[in-house]
Amino acid sequence: MWKRASGFRMPAGAEILGTQGDVTRMQVTIPPDEQGFHGRQCPACEAVFRVDSDDYAALPDDCELWCVYCGHHADHGDFVTQQQQERLVRAARELGLQMVRNGLEDAFRRTARRRPAPRGRTFGIDISYRSAPYRPQPLPDINEERLIRVRTCGGCALRYAVFGEHRFCPVCGQLPAEVVALDALGADTARLDCLAQLPADTAAPLREQGVFTRMWVDTLENLVTVVETLAAAVFQDAVADSAAKLKGKGNIFQRLDDTAELFAAAGYPDLRSTLDPAIWQRLVEIWAARHVFTHTDGLVDAKYLAKVPASQVRIGQRLTITETICRQAIADTEALCRAITSLTTP
Repeated sequence: MWKRASGFRMPAGAEILGTQGDVTRMQVTIPPDEQGFHGRQCPACEAVFRVDSDDYAALPDDCELWCVYCGHHADHGDFVTQQQQERLVRAARELGLQMVRNGLEDAFRRTARRRPAPRGRTFGIDISYRSAPYRPQPLPDINEERLIRVRTCGGCALRYAVFGEHRFCPVCGQLPAEVVALDALGADTARLDCLAQLPADTAAPLREQGVFTRMWVDTLENLVTVVETLAAAVFQDAVADSAAKLKGKGNIFQRLDDTAELFAAAGYPDLRSTLDPAIWQRLVEIWAARHVFTHTDGLVDAKYLAKVPASQVRIGQRLTITETICRQAIADTEALCRAITSLTTP
């Protein structure tokens, strides 16, 4: 039976719930941020994410959480952030100090009652103790990184916020491949936006050093990787004997026509007829450009001209990439990702 505890003065946010023998129960509130979210910190990679307080309170007491970044999953109580831990430790310290204080007062009171009358001359040290009202120190506030936008899981509807590239929902675990792909495209768009917003005096030396060009080229590489990862996930999930069909085909999902033919051979619509012909042709050109930047440092070869016969560049010339080309490529790649996902959707 838990009994009410008295004699403790706790700071705001900490409350003594009761005692049972030598055990004292205490409740410490963890205030949410101004958007109503609580921080969670992965015990494995130590990265922080946020979860909506109301959604979190509705979860079962014994639920497990997933780290949105590395996928580690464990009891939700293991995901305490560093600042929350400091708040809990401060509350425990305040309780501990008062327990020690109360113990000293009891000891001195008992000593005073039992002290024998002095007999003759003695040598010793006289110890006195004077108590004063205890003033607890306030608990530290929670002041973690402010969230940028709220995400809602399409599976469990949990609202959460992240601070970097992520692959998992805190409750459901692995996110659908399409969600990961569209997030990656959003990241590439955000990177282009940041470049475009740089002050002129900052942008000029970066452009002269080729930083802009390098990032535009990297964008093309990213787009191919996004499609490759998505197409592989969709195909392997939809086709029962996918391993046999993919055996010996290498990085087939890096090749647009081969990807379209692979899905068609498995009984699904041909991507080339699903997409607008203009979009497909632009994608073919982007994939060809990515290939020459990856394998020939951007120098045009016969393979490129075979894919892009209408090109005005000659063999040995170096391709040029622009922000406009990248933004169009991102939009076309998004259309391709949605088309790939819809192939196997009932």
